[in-house]
Amino acid sequence: MASTPVITDMKVIPVAGYDSMLLTLSGCHAPYFTRNIVVLTDSSGHQGVGEIHGGEYTRQSLESFRPFVLGHEISRYRRVLQEIHHHFRAAADDDGEGIQTLDISKLKYVVKSEWAVECAMLDLLGQYLNVPMAELLGEGVQRDSVDMLGYMFFVADRHKCPGGEFQYLDESASGDPWFRFRRNECLTPERIVEQARLLHGKYGFENFKLKGGVLHGEVEMDCVRAVKEAFPNARVNIDPNGAWSLDEAVRLCRDMHGIATYIEDPCGPESGFSGREIMREFKDATGFQVATNMIATDWRQFYHTVSLHACDIILADPHFWGFGGSIRLSQTLDSWHLTWGVHSNNHFDITLAAFAQVGCAAPGKPTPLDTHWIWQDGQNLLYDAPEIRGGQLRLPDKPGLGVTLNMEAVMKANALYNSLPTHDRDDAAAMQYLIPNWKFDHKRPALVR
Repeated sequence: MASTPVITDMKVIPVAGYDSMLLTLSGCHAPYFTRNIVVLTDSSGHQGVGEIHGGEYTRQSLESFRPFVLGHEISRYRRVLQEIHHHFRAAADDDGEGIQTLDISKLKYVVKSEWAVECAMLDLLGQYLNVPMAELLGEGVQRDSVDMLGYMFFVADRHKCPGGEFQYLDESASGDPWFRFRRNECLTPERIVEQARLLHGKYGFENFKLKGGVLHGEVEMDCVRAVKEAFPNARVNIDPNGAWSLDEAVRLCRDMHGIATYIEDPCGPESGFSGREIMREFKDATGFQVATNMIATDWRQFYHTVSLHACDIILADPHFWGFGGSIRLSQTLDSWHLTWGVHSNNHFDITLAAFAQVGCAAPGKPTPLDTHWIWQDGQNLLYDAPEIRGGQLRLPDKPGLGVTLNMEAVMKANALYNSLPTHDRDDAAAMQYLIPNWKFDHKRPALVR
């Protein structure tokens, strides 16, 4: 006889939401982003949910897991994951490099589809035991809330796109000042400061990170200085995704002590050396703490990163590492006097709830967590979406993931997904309306052509 409920149904629902014309080293976000939702139902009638990377590769991977999930007890989620891993075979074009050079086409290999199943099963197990998911991770709940940061972006002029499949959402009639702002051009230090002020006003952020790799490094550093001047007590950081050469990164950052708190992935592979080796040289030259979500995205990469003392802060997105793996890494980092955090891609509120769970289960003092949620706020797939208040995300007061799925909203997002001409991320397409024949170059900022 089963000791805990068994999984009786598994749904994989691809969904899409709206995005702004956000600029990064890889190009420009399209008007839409995609995700995959896993919905598990158990024999007690409870529903567990998980959210993961979008696109057909991930959807097909999730569909292939069905035989390993259905009929299994929710308490045996580790065995389910073990079976998936036992039968998993790497894709033919997965060379193991990960995203050291921010090749977006390889992101689907760094994100592991099975972690959406893990999340949904932990949600069910938490509901069965009447405890939050965080209580099932590591040594359990460490705090009731976790600090978040205001994730700032340069934004291109959406009016330069012709419409059609590149019709960006217009929120100019919104009564919310942040919603009105986030869809419009933002390319100067003055506008970046305005962005920071609006994020502080709406969400209470006391910490900020600017996505770099877009303009000349000097301009981006002027933006960091301007935000620090406007918020002198804030932790202000920049992430150029390895766009700068080692020499440029050292030149740009050497005199930024007291302004930037840490630098995330300032440089990457060059001259035959890996990103890990180059980042260690940057640390030696500048004395800056360094964060990454590019050079340590699995345990093997992590081993080489720490062996070289190449990084101080590992942004361990649970969609890269798994929920158990992310917390196991946080325990390791804490015992070694290093720092844990979370990286983010565009996501719905299910992922925001998941970030609350891992953030409240991680030991030590996590760095403020990333989230793109502020750019998707208002597109809820949940009846009870978590909220960021005072710069913090609170642990939900209900068991499991602590949220309730709004299936009407989910199916509306699924209809949007099915209406799109493509479901895989392509940051070059919108860029070519800004710069004809634009091509990605991991050593040239997006607008420097």
